[in-house]
Amino acid sequence: MNDQKNSNSSELIKKFSDISLADLALVGGKNASLGELFSQLTSKGINIPDGFATTSHAYRKFLQENNILPELTKIVAALDRNNFSNLKETGAKARQLILNGKFSEQLKTSILKEYTNLFEKQTTAEVAVRSSATAEDLPTASFAGQHESFLNIRGEVQLLDAVQRCFASLFTDRAIKYREDHHFDHLQVALSVGIQKMVRSDLASAGIAFTLEPESGFKDIIHITGSWGLGENIVQGAVNADEFYVFKPTFLKGKNGIIAKKLGSKAKTMVYAEKENHEPGRNIINIPTTTVLQGQFVLTDIEINKIAAWCLIIEQHYGKPMDIEWAKDGLTNELFIVQARPETTHGEKNAFHLHEYKLKEKGKIIVKGSAVGNKIASGIARILSSPKDSDKLKPGEVLITEMTNPDWDPILKKAAAIVTAKGGRTSHASIVARELGVVAIVGAENATAKITDGQLVTVSCAEGETGIVYDGELSWEHTEIDFKSIQMPHTQVMMILGDPSKAFKFSFYPNNGIGLMRLEFIINNTIQIHPMALVKFDSLNDLPAKQKIEHLTHAYSDKKDYFVDKLSQSVATIAAAFYPKDVIVRMSDFKTNEYANLIGGKEFEPAEENPMIGFRGASRYYNERYKQGFLLECEAMKKVREEMGFTNVKLMIPFCRTVEEGKQVIQLMADNGLKRKQNDLEIYMMVEIPSNVILADEFSKIVDGFSIGSNDLTQLTLGIDRDSAVISQSFDEQNEAVKKMIIWAIAAAKKNKIKIGLCGQAPSDHPEFAAFLVKQGIDSISFNPDALIKGIENINKAEAEIKAQHHQPGFVI
Repeated sequence: MNDQKNSNSSELIKKFSDISLADLALVGGKNASLGELFSQLTSKGINIPDGFATTSHAYRKFLQENNILPELTKIVAALDRNNFSNLKETGAKARQLILNGKFSEQLKTSILKEYTNLFEKQTTAEVAVRSSATAEDLPTASFAGQHESFLNIRGEVQLLDAVQRCFASLFTDRAIKYREDHHFDHLQVALSVGIQKMVRSDLASAGIAFTLEPESGFKDIIHITGSWGLGENIVQGAVNADEFYVFKPTFLKGKNGIIAKKLGSKAKTMVYAEKENHEPGRNIINIPTTTVLQGQFVLTDIEINKIAAWCLIIEQHYGKPMDIEWAKDGLTNELFIVQARPETTHGEKNAFHLHEYKLKEKGKIIVKGSAVGNKIASGIARILSSPKDSDKLKPGEVLITEMTNPDWDPILKKAAAIVTAKGGRTSHASIVARELGVVAIVGAENATAKITDGQLVTVSCAEGETGIVYDGELSWEHTEIDFKSIQMPHTQVMMILGDPSKAFKFSFYPNNGIGLMRLEFIINNTIQIHPMALVKFDSLNDLPAKQKIEHLTHAYSDKKDYFVDKLSQSVATIAAAFYPKDVIVRMSDFKTNEYANLIGGKEFEPAEENPMIGFRGASRYYNERYKQGFLLECEAMKKVREEMGFTNVKLMIPFCRTVEEGKQVIQLMADNGLKRKQNDLEIYMMVEIPSNVILADEFSKIVDGFSIGSNDLTQLTLGIDRDSAVISQSFDEQNEAVKKMIIWAIAAAKKNKIKIGLCGQAPSDHPEFAAFLVKQGIDSISFNPDALIKGIENINKAEAEIKAQHHQPGFVI
């Protein structure tokens, strides 16, 4: 057990200012990283709490002076490495052996001297005491939390006790199992202890930041989570934390990089107990968070941007995605970075190699929560209350518990899926599930009560942001695709997308941008409130609706800001995921019956016999019934483009019946900050009414592009209500009359030199329809994500056939 050559055998203590990543073998991964941060990045404006570390040599000297090594060797050798039946006994013996040892005067004096120097004339001297193993936080082995940490340690007696407990924690049960799994020699791993000035986040807030989006691995996002009090609540998954998303490219250009903010409930606040009757370093309790604080974000926009800027500096310094812990001191209101380690779950993965899972059937829903990953698994549900129940969980079963911490790590590998009643997307269960590649749902409220022990269940994370536990064993399909092997056609292939929660995942699919983003999806699913009910909230007559609106918008003094914020953030998320490719956003196109179903909507919508061809699309925008609602849409889009910097967002007008109506809407948009051609703004129009085709030359003079809505165009050309099941068999996008409409529309666009695309399912379902569109020279075709690959295949086939017909090897369509 000799120190490596770069360790100075005479050193028992090293200051953070003297530590760098080169000292990994001397102070372990965690302390080496802290030293690197402090010694290299404080000069760049990042606040890092000062401190020092005991070295691996100090640990080994402690073992030698107490003659611990011979007995420790015997204890470790007796470990049952097949079934780990005596893991608990082995760990307990090893830890007690170390706790029975005594510090030499040299080591004791060295620690206390540096502790005194750290605070000099300060009256408060609280420190955090953290373990750092020499094999911890390596890029290939980065399970956090294998060893112990002790917070708010005060005085010399508590400090020495905490250091010794850290030494002993090298042999926690979870650490022993972890080293076995990763083939580390137990006796070759040493333990360094970091002693760092405390950040009093118990009086403020703390959290975690990833320099990529943690679910998809999308690298242009900084994802920050935070909660009131100590950050351990987030790590453990004990609270639903606030989430903040910062987009790096626009942030670096000086724009408002905050593209989304999600308010968590933050039901608990972890603080230090007032009474000193707890074990030192463990005097921590959770108290209920006040209603006022639950309704407030833990960080201001200025603080979010400061953390984001620090994260970028740290990521650039390390040259890889990072997992960073931040804390705010409630005494000084200063922000600090207290830890940083390489992010290992996505950093080395090929995001373009897709494993797609899809349920083939649906069943009875038991519980829902936040999905981690996109997989599906089934198995017998096993409800465990603590890691002590590990023997009850058989390999391939589904673990159901309240929440997990590092003590659960040896157990989690056996589970086919993990479901926790508490926790968020950066909780311990989420992080470990991603590293293991295990299906997980976190924050599934009452999961331990609603799921029965021994019940056969299916756990699905393949349906977006929400994970669902179904009763019984459902069937699903698994498809593996390597996007890098897919050849993109000359015709642009775009996507139809309305759900921001899926944007980062779908950004890795082969595409040329978003050809259709419907605002209705966001209004219906995220906002839920009729925009006019927000505009005229004070005069709203529907009291139940008014109460619901009050509940949803309680954080906003002006109800209209709720609509603008939610809409702009959702659009910005999709715009960021596909940046700098075009994202064509279609302004709202609800029918009156659909708008009426929104909260407060019934007071503002007329009853129509046939809403499909009634008060919808462009006709709403300038009508006094909805004009103020449309202006909120405009305000949100202006914010996305100008404040957030997403000039890749183009806007599209739906169901525009006449040229005059188009001009009126475009002028209204210009009057409200969305002027065509200004700041590269392009305005498109849906071609879905015969009048759009017949007057295509005139329409082309007022817009920058067309998008053929094949469903509505078919409906209105053939005179078929597409909502009618009675005559649905006659609905056919390949009818000659419809195809002639499409031919004329494409020809008019080409003649007038504007872009034209088509949004619809037919080109993926029918290769001959794709060939027809390609032959006509359409610029782009937009597909739903599940039809994208088939659509690309059909377009490639069509282009190859056209090329062959021309008998020109170098022919370009």
